Amino acid sequence: MLTIRKAPMAAGALFLLVFPWLAARIPVIEHYPDIMVFAGIYCLITIGLSLLMGYAGQISLGHAAFFGIGAYVSGILTSRFGLNPWLCMLAGAFAAAFIALALGAPSLKLRGHYLAMATLAFGIIVNIVFREELRWTGGPDGLVGIPGLDLFGIPIDSLMKYYYLVWAFVALAFVYTANLIQSPAGRALRAIHTSEAAAGAMGIDISRYKITVFVFSAVLASLAGSLYAHYMNFINPSTFDLFFSIKLIIMIALGGMHTIWGAVVGAVLVAFLSLEWLHFFEEFEIVVYGVVLLVVTVFLPEGLVGLPAKLQARMGR
Repeated sequence: MLTIRKAPMAAGALFLLVFPWLAARIPVIEHYPDIMVFAGIYCLITIGLSLLMGYAGQISLGHAAFFGIGAYVSGILTSRFGLNPWLCMLAGAFAAAFIALALGAPSLKLRGHYLAMATLAFGIIVNIVFREELRWTGGPDGLVGIPGLDLFGIPIDSLMKYYYLVWAFVALAFVYTANLIQSPAGRALRAIHTSEAAAGAMGIDISRYKITVFVFSAVLASLAGSLYAHYMNFINPSTFDLFFSIKLIIMIALGGMHTIWGAVVGAVLVAFLSLEWLHFFEEFEIVVYGVVLLVVTVFLPEGLVGLPAKLQARMGR
């Protein structure tokens, strides 16, 4: 059963419904729905990453690779073979799940930060494959000719249609993950995060839960990659590099790693930072992200979603 408060859910849903219509009537922000499409795509990744890092206590530095796998599998199958895009999105999800299982099974059974090191190496290797496999991926020039999506014969050929499609995916992922967190599986993940020894003593199959949540987060990242590919109709290896994996970590750290609300808030903020507000910094953009991460880590370890409670506690004192 979903136990997240209904008022924030209703307010968020109402805002997402009316936002494109309001933005279209305000010239200064009329392009914001396009940024919100990217924010929604990022949210799909960060929701799964928040579950992996914030609840299961595992660190992944290679989720850009799963994002790219979904994009390239869907893009190649549709542009080169003319297959149905929705089936290709499923194929990308299965490919990401299989690779995550093969990568996570040996790494997650070990203690420490072995998963972080394994995913870091994996992300670098996958990006090299994207750049060097000219025949299938197009290499550094990218993959072109990726078709758009249609739903029940209705082409999703406008920004507003794609906006609602992406955020519908986000809503489904959010509700499913919220229910998962409140289920016995979610409580088991929190127990593993707190103490693996104590969780094992209670009979929790630690390896199975770790692998399952890692695969789930990889599937969400893959679906996000497919949506990105069919929205842009073009993909390039530079989108799926190590810096994007680090940017994903910044998203959940900024919003709040231990709540999926934080995953959404951080993804939206970083989307606007990277696509709108930090353009004038040019090559120094990475420095700004470093400063943001440092400030949040030191002064707001619970992220922005923990700020109201922190302010309330100070006012109470």
